[in-house]
Amino acid sequence: MSQILINIVTAELAGDYRLHLTFDDGKEQTVDFKPFLTHARHPDIRAYLDLSRFSAFRIEYGELVWGDYELCFPIIDLYRNHLEHSTHQEAVA
Repeated sequence: MSQILINIVTAELAGDYRLHLTFDDGKEQTVDFKPFLTHARHPDIRAYLDLSRFSAFRIEYGELVWGDYELCFPIIDLYRNHLEHSTHQEAVA
C-alpha cells in the first residue's frame, strides 16, 4: 500500500495570524493560527502571538516551521485547515 506525501510549496502572510498555503498537489488553504495561539497555555507557543515572531516562518523539507521546530503543525491538519485548540478538559467533557 503506497502512502501519499503532501508538501507545502509556498506560504505567504494573508493577515495578522493567517497564512496562505499552497501544497504540491495544487490545493490552497488560508489557515488562521490565531485561535490556536490564543487558546494555547504553554508560554513558548503563546510567544508566537508576537507578530514579528509569528512572521518568521519558513518552509523546510515541505513543512511549515518556526525557529528550530519550536512551532510546527502536522501537514494533514494544515491541508484540511483544522488546527486543534481544545484544552484537555474540553476534550474530556
